[in-house]
Amino acid sequence: MDKAERGNKPDHADGGPGPAAVTFVTTEHFTLQGARSSTITESTARASVFLGAVSGGLIALGLVATAAKTGVAFYTFGLILLPTLAFVGLATFHRVLQSGIEDLAYMRRIAQLREYYFDHAPELVGYLLNPAERLPTPGRGIGLWQQFVTVAGMVAVITAVLVGSAGGLLAAVASGHSLVAGAVAGVVVGAAALTALMRYQNSAWIRGTMGSLFPSAETELR
Repeated sequence: MDKAERGNKPDHADGGPGPAAVTFVTTEHFTLQGARSSTITESTARASVFLGAVSGGLIALGLVATAAKTGVAFYTFGLILLPTLAFVGLATFHRVLQSGIEDLAYMRRIAQLREYYFDHAPELVGYLLNPAERLPTPGRGIGLWQQFVTVAGMVAVITAVLVGSAGGLLAAVASGHSLVAGAVAGVVVGAAALTALMRYQNSAWIRGTMGSLFPSAETELR
């Protein structure tokens, strides 16, 4: 008897799920929910570390500006600090985006288990919510505004501001301390960085919604 034939047969002699099947499904649901909690906790922790680094860095930059009167020391420190914080932001953005995609995969698998519940206990349909109804549409990513309210989107905005600030500071130095040149360069560079990060986030969500529920098993079959 092959796998497909076993999957089409009832789990129990009376047509309902057997005790082993109920135990396995319940344990899997609990494990997936715990994994979802881990991804959320990691995203929150990484975002908090990033925000703490940005806050400390900007405070240090302000102290240097007060002491150096926006002289050479200020520009040197700023051109080292801002790109460094931007790099930390990019790394944080990429990781929290990965965590978000992982959370989506876990939620899709929970929705699949919910379908098992509904198949064997249809009387529960009116009382239990199906997570599949709230999942992003496959192949369409997430909405424009939703991109900004995710943890990755928030980190992307702050990172884009840091990149724009570094670009504006560099332009100001190169143009002989021109405020207009610095402001224009900062806005252009920051907007370009934000656009690129948001497009990358949306494409990642599109790939996540189209991906297999069991990528490891799919890789083993290749």
